[in-house]
Amino acid sequence: MKIRVVSSKDEVSSLDPGETIIHLTFRPSNKDIFNLVKSCPNLKAIHIPTSYKKTISEATVMFLSMQGIELLEGDVWGHRKDINEYSEVGPRIYDRINTLREEGLADDAIAEQVNRESRISKDLVMYILKHEIN
Repeated sequence: MKIRVVSSKDEVSSLDPGETIIHLTFRPSNKDIFNLVKSCPNLKAIHIPTSYKKTISEATVMFLSMQGIELLEGDVWGHRKDINEYSEVGPRIYDRINTLREEGLADDAIAEQVNRESRISKDLVMYILKHEIN
């Protein structure tokens, strides 16, 4: 899974319309979120740091919900945007999730374990469990 990392409001208008998951490294306003949804009609999830998620208005959360877009909490640890504009969840993480699922762990326990092992946010792991792994 590739996550497009967006570090400024100026980048939003130039995003590929096919982007499905975006991580925002800046504190978005309601207008920024609206522009993001307009620029990326295939958007399925927005991933933002915990401190930024707390400042998102209820109206924006409701707007995203009505659009079918999930708001995920977390960071992309160790990512260098100057090297690559995408952060990637690699096959090793998918393999680990599948292994834990085969061991009979509940989704919450899987999210907790993968978060501890790889620093991938619990919300992102839950998203993967819900949408990427059957």
